[in-house]
Amino acid sequence: MKKNTKRSVLSTSALLLALSAFGMGAGANAGVNVKNADELALLKGDFNFQSGKEATVIVELDAPSLAEAKLKGLAQSKGKLKLERDEVKVALKKAVSKADVNQEYDSVFSGFSVALPESAIPELLAIEGVKAVYPNVTYTASVVGEATDLSSDEISTEMFDSAPFIGSDEAWADGFTGEGITVAVIDTGVDYTHPDLAHAFGDYKGYDFVDNDEDPQETSNGDPRGESTIHGSHVAGTVAANGAIKGVAPDAELLAYRVLGPGGSGSTENVVAGIEKAVEDGADVMNLSLGNSLNDPDWATSIALDWAMSEGVVAVTSNGNSGPNNWTVGSPGTSREAISVGATQLPYNVYTAAVETSEGVSYPSANVMGFPSDEELLALNGQDFEFEYVGLGGPEDFEGKDLTGKIAVIQRGNFPFVDKADNAKAAGAVGAIIFNNVPGVQPDIPGISLPTIKMSNEDGLKLLAELEAENNTVSFNVAFDREVGETMAGFSSRGPVIDTWMVKPDVSAPGVNIVSTIPTHDENVHGYAALQGTSMASPHVAGAAALILQANPDWSIDDVKASLMNTAQDLIDPATGKSYPHNSQGAGSIRVPAAIETDILVGNGSHSFGVFDKTKGKQVEKNHFEVKNLSDERKTYSFDVDFGANNSAIKVSTSKNTSVHAGATQKVNMNVQVDASKLAPGYYEGSIKVSDGEKTVDVPTILFIQEPDYPRVSSLGVEQNGDAFTISGYFPGGAETVELFVYSSNAAGAPVTYLGDISVVEDVESGFQSFAWDGTINGEKLEAGKYYNVYAYATYKNKSDLSGVNFLME
Repeated sequence: MKKNTKRSVLSTSALLLALSAFGMGAGANAGVNVKNADELALLKGDFNFQSGKEATVIVELDAPSLAEAKLKGLAQSKGKLKLERDEVKVALKKAVSKADVNQEYDSVFSGFSVALPESAIPELLAIEGVKAVYPNVTYTASVVGEATDLSSDEISTEMFDSAPFIGSDEAWADGFTGEGITVAVIDTGVDYTHPDLAHAFGDYKGYDFVDNDEDPQETSNGDPRGESTIHGSHVAGTVAANGAIKGVAPDAELLAYRVLGPGGSGSTENVVAGIEKAVEDGADVMNLSLGNSLNDPDWATSIALDWAMSEGVVAVTSNGNSGPNNWTVGSPGTSREAISVGATQLPYNVYTAAVETSEGVSYPSANVMGFPSDEELLALNGQDFEFEYVGLGGPEDFEGKDLTGKIAVIQRGNFPFVDKADNAKAAGAVGAIIFNNVPGVQPDIPGISLPTIKMSNEDGLKLLAELEAENNTVSFNVAFDREVGETMAGFSSRGPVIDTWMVKPDVSAPGVNIVSTIPTHDENVHGYAALQGTSMASPHVAGAAALILQANPDWSIDDVKASLMNTAQDLIDPATGKSYPHNSQGAGSIRVPAAIETDILVGNGSHSFGVFDKTKGKQVEKNHFEVKNLSDERKTYSFDVDFGANNSAIKVSTSKNTSVHAGATQKVNMNVQVDASKLAPGYYEGSIKVSDGEKTVDVPTILFIQEPDYPRVSSLGVEQNGDAFTISGYFPGGAETVELFVYSSNAAGAPVTYLGDISVVEDVESGFQSFAWDGTINGEKLEAGKYYNVYAYATYKNKSDLSGVNFLME
């Protein structure tokens, strides 16, 4: 197997080969303006130049967007930009006969989306006026677990937990309800007829980029393209519901942009279009509770968000649900400027659980894993329940089984804990016991949809032995233990961001068991449901931004972001008794009243010193940040940069004291000296403490020593085209070697048997890369109709990582 000549950022020689093989002679017409070889456009993404299969790409032009030109003081207009865009489109049509332009952009992104054969992409890169080409990646409106539908008499206390917890009710009491502020919900659409949301919409509701009309309603039942959706309505309710439930900014105006269609899936071309339209329609705040797994700041969506911020629109986005490991943040949460949001669990009660089966057998390792409510968990007490073993708890494990009123006993493995509980609940179970498949402990899962007890592998096997002996009833004794404060949700994606080396998320907000508005798509039409995910946390921050803007109408978007970050509440990890890392919680959990009332703003809210790559001696770099004094009197600020136990190796000098006049902004310079001999490679978190003698602002900061420990491979995929296969993966820093191998698996993706190696590839360059494969192992074709797992084991600078993908051989 040989590596394709295609690369994420193509070298001149590789692209000349591609052009020779596929372009400037075979498909291009004479007279097309093309670039010199050393001026070819940047290519980011995963494409197979040997394929005639159609692909949609996002084309960025050299000509600046309206927002970029405005910031840089350049002359630009819609008309001029259209002429420049049309020139590129004409040249493209001459070079590639099968090229169909879809969306066109000019406000916050300069370019267009186009569908064309993958084999024609090299010709596109050579056209004069093309700056970069990006893939049309998939974005999803993802949540953790399934929706828990609620009746109207179950909702009032639930929603009122999260909005007042961040201080929204205090802002309402002061007259700040979001009135006069417009929030754009860029999502699956919104049920603007819901009685709790109708007040927020005028005659113009927004736009539907899926069906290309001005009716951005959610996907309904019966759509032949996929499942109905509820996500955008849930997000909108958290921002601005005002009825049976009350959102964070109940008097804000809403605009809906449907960019994710049936099943809650969409792509870059519509997401960028939604961002553009929201800016053009005059939104003050936009919320994007959507994302993908690509930890890279330079994708079209992130670029559009950055320029939207420059146009004065506060952009808020979810950080992703791929935690708790570091480096799991995905685009657009990787945006340089937008406010990325992690998810927290509100304070909750911890319970102990004693479990006993019918012959008096006890299970000492038993403990509570999670539960939807205290009431449902405590309802297990005082009863005997039948229990039934359902294997790994996948959908097929419940086929033909009625667990109504029973306890589902499930082994850990293959499926997320929340999915196991959801499947048990759907089968009628009133509770679940999940036992480990290996020695060790299992995590707590707050907000899981069913009262769930965890136990060790040893106790689980003992429980199954009792079932085999027909001792098939179990009882519980659940007792209150203690209360835990606000904590980070385990699923919340963590930073930092590759390439920009930024702390992410910026802030956190409640995102577990958040109750909000949904369309039910049945005869009752309008409903409510509990969902969890960073998708649920992000609209809390968007609503908070609306309250802050109403209270401080002259603030810039940077002021809003800094106020939320500077006043956030530091969160303590109950497992360690210490603060969560910045790349878990950002600056902390937002507090609306403090953000509104702050009299100091320290930009940019967090700070990265970047990478220090010297292996010997000391390296010194200069940096700075700004302090804005919002008070009505002159203030003197002191500064202290603290890297804890590493202060002897990381020394930051700043001004001892800086005097700032009322209403003025002062630049604060820093000199950073790092002694590489005292620090191992990796990243180090610290804080910049800014104090006026009465109050202190903690600004998260981070720096990197030599090569950061980001994953060497992610986002592995397999595409089959007849007997030809393409294996693709994302290699952020490249790889010295990539080992590709195959396991057989079941439909759920569990590896079963190692089958053999595909190949070892050396010197893989950074970015997306593709590898050809003929579908054989040891010279024999893999059997069609069966599932397999392909793995890539990538090594770069003494670090190795594994990424896998499950696929069905056709």
